[in-house]
Amino acid sequence: MPVIDRIKDFQNDLVAIRRDIHAHPEIGFEETRTSAIVADLLETWGITVHRGVGGTGVVGELRGNHNSNKRIGLRADMDALPILETTGLPYASTVPGKMHACGHDGHTTMLLGAARYLAETRNFAGTAVFVFQPAEEGLGGARAMIKDNLFTRFPCDEIYGLHNSPNGKPGRIAVFPGAAMAGADFFDFTIKGRGSHGARPEDSRDPIVAGIALTQALQTIVSRNVHPRQPLVISVTQFHAGAAYNVIPAEAKLSGTVRAFSDSVLALARRRMKEVADGIAATYDVEVEFDYRDTFSVLENHPEQTDVYAEAARDVVGADNVSTAREPVMGSEDFADMLRAVPGAYGWLGHAGTTPVHNPAYVFDDDMIPVGASLMARIIERRMAPNANA
Repeated sequence: MPVIDRIKDFQNDLVAIRRDIHAHPEIGFEETRTSAIVADLLETWGITVHRGVGGTGVVGELRGNHNSNKRIGLRADMDALPILETTGLPYASTVPGKMHACGHDGHTTMLLGAARYLAETRNFAGTAVFVFQPAEEGLGGARAMIKDNLFTRFPCDEIYGLHNSPNGKPGRIAVFPGAAMAGADFFDFTIKGRGSHGARPEDSRDPIVAGIALTQALQTIVSRNVHPRQPLVISVTQFHAGAAYNVIPAEAKLSGTVRAFSDSVLALARRRMKEVADGIAATYDVEVEFDYRDTFSVLENHPEQTDVYAEAARDVVGADNVSTAREPVMGSEDFADMLRAVPGAYGWLGHAGTTPVHNPAYVFDDDMIPVGASLMARIIERRMAPNANA
């Protein structure tokens, strides 16, 4: 069974919605316009709407035509990124310095497409819960919704999500059980030494030298403290110090990210980073302040729900275009926190183009909107089929 014909019928409507959202990007917890569009459309289609969940989040509830207590959630993210768009598209961002460079405008539109179709047909037993999440890009939108009692107010037996993949073959859907995306933590080091004239380094306690040593020493955690078969990435991505050619500064700041597929590895990295920093402080006679933030959990797909996802995908794109091979990625996604609260699965939909996400030239493939919408709708129709065992 291919892409749903009815969804193809209103594909142009969905493309128009997606391009409007794209032209008016809003970053995390600022998605007031986007969430209003989502909520208004859901209400137009007869779906019960709850606004302001977890800040700017929206939840829709739709009962099928057949009785059941089963409740299944579908989730999409709505936020954009602080990036200056360079695509030159006629519907490019109208907000300088903000862009939908990760395809969340497409994810939102796919879920709207599934919601519209399911509202028209209602050929399922139970309640579909549509979760439109704010602030996925490192600001904790999923955790904000959960803290706002998302799954208490709107219980879900299962929940499913989807991300576009410009690295994948167009129309190919990938999903697999277990750890699928890395947990990600962010860190900051502030090194406080003593400044001096650049011609008199002996008067300084140089934070730059200490910072360079710290940056190098952190990599020994990966190479010497963790088993070689346990992936770990520690990346220093910022180093700020000084403002003059002839002044050794009094302070340096380093920031970055830690990635792993195991909570225990992340915990080990955090402990060792503090110990290494303390050693650097003693060696170079400086103070080192360490701030470490748990930002994204490890995303782990549940086996049963992964099978459900894969079967629905086969309905839409055919068995040859569905991959269940384990291909975990070091990228992160805060849908992981929802999967820690409720069983579910998360997959990827390939689309045309080679420019990666988080790039100012990234272009979302609108031809994939009906594919993603059909996948989400099929999950509901399969998992809550009338007369099926609940």
